[in-house]
Amino acid sequence: MGSNSLKNPLLFSDEVEPGYVKNSSFLKSSVKWGLKIVMWVIFIAWVGVIFLYPGEIGSQLVEKIINATNGSVFGTSGSLFLVFSAPILLIAILAVAHLIISGEHVFEKSKSSKKPGFRLWTFPVLVDGPFGVVSAAEFIGITLFVVFIIWAMYAYTLQNISLLTLFDISSSETGRLMLELTGLRCGMLGLLCLIFLFLPVSRGSLLLRLIDIPFEHATRYHVWLGHLTMMLFTLHGLFYVIGWAMNGTLVKELLEWKRVGIANLPGVISLLAGLFMWVTSLHPVRKDYFELFFYTHQLYVVFIVFLALHVGDFVFSIVAGAIFIFMLDRFLRFCQSRTKVDVLSAKCLPCGTVELVLSKPRSLQYNALSFIFLQVRELSWLQWHPFSVSSSPLDGKHHLAILIKVLGGWTARLRDSILSMSEPELSKTTITASVEGPYGHEMPYHLMYENLILVAGGIGISPFLAILSDILHRINDGKPCLPRKILVVWAVKKSDELPLLSSIDMESICPFFSNKINLEIDIYVTQESGPSMEEGKVHVASSSSCPFSGRSMSPLVGTGNNVWSGLYVIISTVGFIILMALLRIFYIKPYNVSTWWYLGLLFIACMVTSVVIFGGLVIGLWHLWDKKASANDKDEDIDRIKVESTPSYGTVEDKDLTQNNPESSTIIQYGTRPDFKEIFASTSRKWGNVDVGVLVCGPPTLQSSVAKEIRSHNIRRQKRDTIFHFNSHSFDL
Repeated sequence: MGSNSLKNPLLFSDEVEPGYVKNSSFLKSSVKWGLKIVMWVIFIAWVGVIFLYPGEIGSQLVEKIINATNGSVFGTSGSLFLVFSAPILLIAILAVAHLIISGEHVFEKSKSSKKPGFRLWTFPVLVDGPFGVVSAAEFIGITLFVVFIIWAMYAYTLQNISLLTLFDISSSETGRLMLELTGLRCGMLGLLCLIFLFLPVSRGSLLLRLIDIPFEHATRYHVWLGHLTMMLFTLHGLFYVIGWAMNGTLVKELLEWKRVGIANLPGVISLLAGLFMWVTSLHPVRKDYFELFFYTHQLYVVFIVFLALHVGDFVFSIVAGAIFIFMLDRFLRFCQSRTKVDVLSAKCLPCGTVELVLSKPRSLQYNALSFIFLQVRELSWLQWHPFSVSSSPLDGKHHLAILIKVLGGWTARLRDSILSMSEPELSKTTITASVEGPYGHEMPYHLMYENLILVAGGIGISPFLAILSDILHRINDGKPCLPRKILVVWAVKKSDELPLLSSIDMESICPFFSNKINLEIDIYVTQESGPSMEEGKVHVASSSSCPFSGRSMSPLVGTGNNVWSGLYVIISTVGFIILMALLRIFYIKPYNVSTWWYLGLLFIACMVTSVVIFGGLVIGLWHLWDKKASANDKDEDIDRIKVESTPSYGTVEDKDLTQNNPESSTIIQYGTRPDFKEIFASTSRKWGNVDVGVLVCGPPTLQSSVAKEIRSHNIRRQKRDTIFHFNSHSFDL
């Protein structure tokens, strides 16, 4: 594989039939490259202005743009919106065109060389530390942000000193003013960081799909930016509090709510909401009290609204673009999650795992590394939990499956509900599910490599079941599929978890698959010294069939339809601009509205109204269109009935892995943990000078161990050794 081959992820081996290869036309390729160039130019210019803004050059540039555009109907707030918010919205709109032109099933042959090479995104640099496993690309981004903060504070400090020299005041007064000016600069820096804070958590946004960042990575970036942003906002408030206390006006200033100028009390409320979210998002609290973290994080509504009241419309317009994209995504997720979804089947497995099969429409696409957010209303109306999809999209067009490990109170209640459904006297018990998603990679990156190592810990095997099923289906159907060598390394505590791997009947999916793919499975049972006395016995799962009412997942998600997703973004954005123009023409200017906090409230109201009214109109039409399309699908009911009776991904009742998948090389070792140093060394000797994609799904300690060995091996590798590429797959929210 070439060093640039991953840019065209779905490559072809000689076994792929030519009929599946689709070459893009010259015009189509030219338009795609043109859109990419335009988006890159806009993005670089936008980031450049943000990073230069604290300095004299950047502030002068922004001032010139404001002076040139201040005469428009939108005024100063419109000028600042044009500089700081409009570029990211424009990129989102261009992303619509790019995704539509790209399509979902267009594959191109790679013209790159076969020489393996390193990639910044898959080379782990930092392994142990507060950031977890950090790739080279992420390390560069962190470094640039740190440099930006240091440089910005240096530039702002020089400006503060220069400003204080203009006044003839006492030394004590100079110290107080310096504190307040420093607080002002920290607040401005916090706003600049806030621009980027909301983008990573827009789960189904076109921006995340465009750059193809998995949501788990995007969540980490949100966490990092959240810590930085709240640290700056906390310093912003703390410096002002100290300054006001020195002046003897602390209580008066805290309660002040000015008509013209910064309103202090809304800022205090916004900061307190932010502090509650920040404290409860710290890892110890989030890990042990997840519900507390989840509920307090809903205070982002208070944080945003009172921030707008605090700074007014023209300052809030600096961060409005990113917040508007988040609003679009949040409203779409809200509409999707209102739909009740049929649970086609539910099983309680002996190993303490629950298997759910959910109904979905044909139009809703996902890949084998996708995940969903699940709510069971009989258990809680507020709790949503992320779960990796354990089925391949090729298993069936109208369903997907998930595996849920029973670990906490919510999952235990779910298991009890399923068990009660299997008892005749309690047959009235039902499960009502709601779903957000599926989310995940735009392209299935398990198909980027000819050689794969899948490392799982416990229930982390779930997404790899989907990967194996997907690869076998593709090979059997003659579809583009690059992987030909796969090593599965699975560490479990007890042997009762082993039947999970038997849920894929590999031979039925792809007969004689060992002639087409080299599959090795190494299993490590860490807390048992030998096979159980019950080895070879069949453990029957408690299963329940659920009433089918024809309710599927809503297709209102980014992966559902690119055209409708694009219309939703474009029409909502245009609607927001129209509402702002009408508001200023017919209300703000005629009535000379000048109260800052009120203008900020009107700004927020226009954003929400445009999403609900204009975006809601598109969502309504989208829903009707999909409903009509589903009604024309004559095979839908047949496929669903087939799913209920004989799921294509098999059962998990037989514990003997070698009997279920006789053509796979399966080795089970007891009382030991995987020695990744030896595993990577032996793999390098067997596979030679190739690229190997390593996908890890499990606890942070497992990811760190694998990343550490990959980094060590890649640094000291010889010319003919393997290059390992680290990829993680987890949902540590």
